[in-house]
Amino acid sequence: MRKSNRAAAGAAAWQAVQQAGSARPGAPTVWERASALPRMLGARIRGHYDGLSGSRLLLYVLGVVYVASPIDLVPELFVPFLGLADDVGVAVWLATSLMAESERFLHWERRDNYVQGHVVD
Repeated sequence: MRKSNRAAAGAAAWQAVQQAGSARPGAPTVWERASALPRMLGARIRGHYDGLSGSRLLLYVLGVVYVASPIDLVPELFVPFLGLADDVGVAVWLATSLMAESERFLHWERRDNYVQGHVVD
């Protein structure tokens, strides 16, 4: 993917995340959800959090690889609009899906009194 297309995909993903976060009052902020991602991954790897399936995690990794990769399924050279649309689509799906998943993780942390890797008594 060309640099300008990567920027367009990133901008579209950021806009989708911002709109999703502002839609519900009382929902965690974008920053809270983004900062929960490393904790969520760590809890998943340690086996504490089972809300994120292995197949879902694999899809996220593949999405990151696809957006970061210079190789596209639909090259911009042959079909410019579709070439950009697939990149934007994957970036938006990835961003919104990760933000929703991290919000579920934050609810799990609060519900189970599990905060930043430590059980609270």
